[in-house]
Amino acid sequence: MSSNLVLGVESSCDELAAAVVRDGKEVLSSAVQGQENLHRPYGGVVPELASRDHVRRISEVVLRALAAAGIDESELSGVAVTAGPGLIGALLVGVCFAKGLAYRLGIPCVGVHHLEGHLAAAELVEPGLVPPYVGLVVSGGHTALYRATQGGAFVLLGETRDDAVGEAFDKVAKLLGLSYPGGPAVARAAERGDPEAVALPRPLASSEGLDFSYSGLKTAVALEVERRQPLSERDVTDLAASFEAAATDVLVLRAQRALLRERLVQLAVVGGVAANRRLRRELSRAGEAGGFRAVFPPPELCTDNAVMIAAAGARKLARGERHALGFSAFSRVPLGDSPWAAEPG
Repeated sequence: MSSNLVLGVESSCDELAAAVVRDGKEVLSSAVQGQENLHRPYGGVVPELASRDHVRRISEVVLRALAAAGIDESELSGVAVTAGPGLIGALLVGVCFAKGLAYRLGIPCVGVHHLEGHLAAAELVEPGLVPPYVGLVVSGGHTALYRATQGGAFVLLGETRDDAVGEAFDKVAKLLGLSYPGGPAVARAAERGDPEAVALPRPLASSEGLDFSYSGLKTAVALEVERRQPLSERDVTDLAASFEAAATDVLVLRAQRALLRERLVQLAVVGGVAANRRLRRELSRAGEAGGFRAVFPPPELCTDNAVMIAAAGARKLARGERHALGFSAFSRVPLGDSPWAAEPG
């Protein structure tokens, strides 16, 4: 068995994960410990509860990943861990564990930017996806467009000015009385509704830049909910479908504009919202009509996972990158300014 075995650890939010990847390409194992039941009573992630649960479970999750890979920890050649951005308490659990394990085993440890990991997931499942390409990162905490360069840098092209699209899905789910987590719940309700039933805004759709905004769309839904009280089942499904259409339309328009501006024909769509069926369908259609290719990781690699962190970390180690064990976690740092990614070109 190859000695190039990298353990990935991901603990940036409510999901705790560990995975082993060989040679940066072959996935040997993936273990994920979710916290849906823990946070459901609150309708969202409670940071303190998330980090405390990570502390209790991290050793168990890492051991599960090693056992599933059929290896002993002594065979590892490196450890990769999400350094940020994310919930600082949750991040510190993974970072401290990874550094301690690497120190005990005498192997290198690298910190990985969470968004860099998501983009690595797309490259992992689609070998034909090579820089330069445009990356659309859509999740509960991030909505942004990047240019992935051949030198390994990620140049920010545009980002949300307020709510992330996944955050908007969660807030709309709460307005409509749907279950947690909100993204899948809204998508399920939308399948039974009419996406043209309610005229909702497409924020910044006509502006020239590549930024996003979702707070106004969320407010528009809130006003419709207030106007229609009490909500019927049809109101809920139509509002869900209309919101989903508006939210994804903006993502499609912005992605198309970024590809045209950058003169590129490859688009990687990553993050939890990349699992949304309507977004996948509309971007695939737009690609067929516009001459670009949209690449989506499988749903299990869209949400937070450690496979993507191990893959990104393996590439760093292969390039000779090493981080001193004094590196720290960070809650919010732009990708281009992060010490875990190359500077923008």
